Formats: sequence, C-alpha cells, structure tokens
Amino acid sequence: MQLSSEELAMLQGQNGRAVQKAMQILNALGVIYGAERMIPVVSVQISGVSYDNLGEAGLEFLDEMARGGGKARVLTTLNPAGMDIENWQTLGISEDFALNQQRVIQAFADMGVITTCSCTPYLFGNTPLFGEHIAWSESSAVAFANAVLGARTNREGGPSALAAALTGFTPEYGLHLDKNRQPSVHIHVEARLSESHHWGALGQAIGRRFETLKRKPIPYLTGVSSASLENLKSFCASVATYAGLAHFHIQGLTPEAAQYPPPAESFTITQTEIDETLASLSSAPADAPADFVSLGCPHLSLREIARIAELLKGKKVTREFWITTSRPVRQMADRMGYSAIIEASGAKFATDTCCVVAPIQRRFKVMATDSAKACYYAGAKNKFATRILPFDEVVLEATR
Repeated sequence: MQLSSEELAMLQGQNGRAVQKAMQILNALGVIYGAERMIPVVSVQISGVSYDNLGEAGLEFLDEMARGGGKARVLTTLNPAGMDIENWQTLGISEDFALNQQRVIQAFADMGVITTCSCTPYLFGNTPLFGEHIAWSESSAVAFANAVLGARTNREGGPSALAAALTGFTPEYGLHLDKNRQPSVHIHVEARLSESHHWGALGQAIGRRFETLKRKPIPYLTGVSSASLENLKSFCASVATYAGLAHFHIQGLTPEAAQYPPPAESFTITQTEIDETLASLSSAPADAPADFVSLGCPHLSLREIARIAELLKGKKVTREFWITTSRPVRQMADRMGYSAIIEASGAKFATDTCCVVAPIQRRFKVMATDSAKACYYAGAKNKFATRILPFDEVVLEATR
C-alpha cells in the first residue's frame, strides 16, 4: 500500500484516535487484498445497525469510535435498524430493545452519520453517479449500485464502511478495478419476468446454478427486454442473497453491458425453472393461513406504496401487515395521502426497519411476501414458514 501524506497522517494518529483506527482497518484490508493505493469515495452506506445483530460488543466499538472524535467526511447513511425509531411500540418491540437500539442510533449520530435507516439509499438521495467510487455494505444496495447505477463498490462490512466514512477513503481493489467488473458467464433467460417476485425467483435460480459451477462469476444476462426499478431492486436482493453476487450485467438495460459481448460460457434459465423456484420459496402448507404479511424487502418505493394504498382503500386488514420503507419515502407518502389510507386499513408502517433485522424470531408462524430475500431470512433466522405471492396478492392476503 502506497499511502499519500494525508492518509499517512491519519494512520499515524494526527487526526485523532478514531480516524487512526479507521485507517488501520482500511490499510489492513488493502494489504490483504493486494491494493496498491487508497481512493476517495463520495458516499458510504453502513450495515450492522440493528442491535439484534450488533449486541453490546458492536455497540462498544461504535461508542469507542464516537468518543475518539470520529466524524463522517462524506455523505453516509445507515442500513435498516431493528425497529421503527418513532413507532416501535405499535410494532410490538420491547422497551429494553428500543433503549439499546436508540443507543446505537445515537452513536452514529454523534459521528455525523445521517441516521436514515434504509437498504435502498438510492431512493432518497444517496445516489452515486456512474463511475463514482463508494463504500456500501448492504448486499442488495451494493448490487444495485454496481449493476444498475454503474457506481463502484465492494461489499463492505460494517466496520470497513464506517472506516471509509470517517476517512473518506477505501482501498482500491475488487470491483473498484475495471478488470474485476467483466462478465464471464452468459445467462440467457427464457421466462416471463413481469413482476418482482419473478425477478426474485431468477436470483435464486442463478444461485443454484452457480453452486454447480463452484464459483461466483459476474453474469451477463440476455433475453430480458424490460425491467422496472422495482423489478431490479428485487433481483438485486435475491441474487445477492442466493448467489452472493455484487455485480451483474443485463444486455440493453444496465449501463456497463454495452462494453462487453456475451461470454462464451453460457446456460439458459427457462420458465419451468422459474416456476419450480417459486414453488420452493413457499414452505407453508397450502391450508395454513399467513399470520404475518410483509412488503418492503428491499424497502418500498413511493410507487409501490401508492399501489398498496390503491388496493387497501376502503378495506380492513385481518393480519399483522408491515409496510417497510425508508423515512424519506414514508414522508412523501404522508404528503400524498397514501399513509392515511394504509393506516386506516389497519396496516402498519415499519419505517427504518424490516422483517429481516427486527427482533421477531418465532413471533409468527407463516409470512406472506413477494420477496425471495425475505423468504430466505424468514426461514433461516426467524423460523417462519413462507408463502411468496405477486405484489397485489400479498396485499389482498392481508385482507382475507
């Protein structure tokens, strides 16, 4: 690692203990991954925000960095917390957990981090431009930033993302380099991908295929003629969860795809494979009703919230129904009148949080969702059975 005079001063402690520790983390990563230098970043997104994941050890690290004078030098936002910061009582979160989660948020606030807690920072202003270097943590956001926006980031851990925020730098390796962004396998899609849950199934199908390859190549997808932002949001969450991918290309849709021809190695994903994958994502018996309905993994866009309001107008929900989104998108929904319609139905906004990171293990038996990622964590972490449905049918499921 060749450090500049500014970076060396940070490493030597001339900017305070927190900055020194941050540069030590980044320098160690650079050495491990063979980086030759540091590069400046324009934004950061930090994971490891839920107290359910951090615990006291993680909180102590944050407090240490805050006490050491650490201050964010670039635009920095957070991944979802373990609760809605303003509405945690309504969601059934305990007071003890709430107090600890508030301590976590305060530690980040003390370091100048914008305490907007969301896995979709690109929907409310933390939106890097094509080619810009960033340091993001949340797996679905990393995939979206690299593939859809054409920004450049590795999937950072919580400590390394915080270190990038406090210094403004990250080591130049991995997906920051041109040579590591090239596709090496061609996936031709012969399937209908009209709704977001189809895209979630595609992500899992790719993950299964990659298990047989024994590696995680960057894929180049063809056969897809169109996709909405919401479709791509769903795909990024699924392909990151099931295939461990941080980047992909889609011919005619993503900004870097035109730079490359389809790779020679190829396989096809058919409609049958998508249908079988969707069937596998529903683990609940057909006659078992959902007692928990959740939309917003990743966090919902304003367009999705508008659709929920349209479907719920004049109706009442009969199940626990969480609408998870970021605080800025929720505030836009408030001004548009969507929130009032949704809450009049009995559905609940779970802003700042989601069904993946909230402390709801074993609280419900069957979850209905349109998210392949949510299905994975419902079973692996929360021990729920799952039912994956199209977006509109998830909303209707809550009213039956």
